[in-house]
Amino acid sequence: MPHSLFISDLHLSKSQPRSMAEFQHFAAEFASKADALYILGDLFEYWAGDDDLDDPFHAQVIATLAGLAHHKTGVYLLRGNRDLLMGETLATACHATLLDDPALIDLYGAPTLLSHGDTLCTDDVDYLRYREQMYDADFQKDFLARPLDARKAFIEQLRQRSTAAKRNKDSAIMDVNDAAVAALLREYHYPRLIHGHTHRPGRHEHVVDGHSCERWVLGDWDQQGSALRVDALGCNVILFSSTSQPGQPFIRF
Repeated sequence: MPHSLFISDLHLSKSQPRSMAEFQHFAAEFASKADALYILGDLFEYWAGDDDLDDPFHAQVIATLAGLAHHKTGVYLLRGNRDLLMGETLATACHATLLDDPALIDLYGAPTLLSHGDTLCTDDVDYLRYREQMYDADFQKDFLARPLDARKAFIEQLRQRSTAAKRNKDSAIMDVNDAAVAALLREYHYPRLIHGHTHRPGRHEHVVDGHSCERWVLGDWDQQGSALRVDALGCNVILFSSTSQPGQPFIRF
């Protein structure tokens, strides 16, 4: 059956070879058979700018995505908080289309809204303040004018600070706010919503103005590969491993 696949929060980096192995396995065995692959942010642990395409690890990721063009799998990229500096140069190298956040698509007859999901975490005031600065066009322009090594060092400092700050936050603050979800669903006329970011995979049902809307949260790849398979009949959560045998069917829930 024609279907599309959705993933997010892979946080690929050369320091995590298991995740890269899962990604290559997923691309070869599963994404190559799909109509489209949607990556809803945080493909990379961080992305310092499109002038870093020649890094050997990045080149490997790009080649994996570009190879899907041979199978006629459409690839769509959406920026996450870790890779917000992804640009058209990277998208072109991947043979991919860069999407805005949020992006409303027709998915086998069902209006479906795609987002990374971080804008829905409105209770995390400190993060939203940081996000506003990082997404400021002038800040990004000045930042990208710095040498690549300086940008990477700056991002590494931010990551360390972020990790430390999370230890002192109530986990509920870092989840989505129901009112923010309802407002987004209302704005886009009550579609299905798919997002990542929170690392809390699952299906949720929201009743907004009398409309029942499902919200699917994508899983991260910290422990194993995870994807959402969507076809005309609905959605299935999928777990897989690079140790799976070629051709092994998806595990469905």
